[in-house]
Amino acid sequence: MSRVVVIGATGHIGTYLVPRLVRAGHEVIALSRGSRDPYHPSPEWQSVQRVTADRETASFGDRVAAFEADAVIDLVCFTPQQAQDLLDALRPTKPLLVHCGTIWVHGPALRSPITEDEPRTAYGDYGVAKMHIESLLHRETRTGGVPSVVLHPGHISGPGWPVITPAGNLDPTVWTTLALGKPLPLPDNGLGVLHHVHADDVAQAFERALTRPAAIGSSFHTVAAQAMTMRGLATGVAAWFGREPAFDMVSWAEFETRVGADHAATSRDHGHRNIAASIDRSRDVLGYSPRYTVVETLRESVRWLAANGQVDVGGQEF
Repeated sequence: MSRVVVIGATGHIGTYLVPRLVRAGHEVIALSRGSRDPYHPSPEWQSVQRVTADRETASFGDRVAAFEADAVIDLVCFTPQQAQDLLDALRPTKPLLVHCGTIWVHGPALRSPITEDEPRTAYGDYGVAKMHIESLLHRETRTGGVPSVVLHPGHISGPGWPVITPAGNLDPTVWTTLALGKPLPLPDNGLGVLHHVHADDVAQAFERALTRPAAIGSSFHTVAAQAMTMRGLATGVAAWFGREPAFDMVSWAEFETRVGADHAATSRDHGHRNIAASIDRSRDVLGYSPRYTVVETLRESVRWLAANGQVDVGGQEF
């Protein structure tokens, strides 16, 4: 048994990860900013030590270090300063630090599938910050400090929260449009590439990273086995309802007029990167084997959204 601290334990990944760790025999200390329950109940949570801790306090790193864990899994580190503060606190004992990054450390893809060795071309505050955190952690490991592993998930999806649609945004009417067979506007001929992943598959990768010494000092993509184009996703979703999708291929300007500036901006952020991420290294080193395809992941997610009144599919079963 090892002691594992999970920071951000009740979020998308932690909901699945914490029960996995308990079942694997680990002692788990679950840190979260508030008292929110995980997205799905599980009996394993009864044997977990729940701790409320605010990362913005000066003592946060010392508080994590005081648990004297064998490993720390950080699911909610978003700035290099947060990463540095935690490293400084953990350096005396050097537990394994497993960090949640993002495939958005990559900018617009030049090759497909993109590998973890591709030069970093991140843009936007989120991707750039994660890129710098990754560099910081690997430098720390190379110089004999805190050993780390960085996992880069794609669009984390699952039941309990809105997920990226085949249009590359969070517009719930996309699901309604496909369910009812109405024309779906898509930019760039619907060829923008999206790479989703089920939250439980991400949790699988984090669990495996704890027991793979060869992973230390490296980064790993954590995504479904195959990425899909927007039109491919729309085709898969329409098939749930026994339909062929009706596409309305439009320019970006027309797309923004149709869906609004905010949804169009989100679609552009996703579609312009066009990332199909290789999982060869994750398979070889971590033994990672995603259970869900992208379409299966979205189906489970949308079923939950429909059952909870967040998406209208016209009362159809799927």
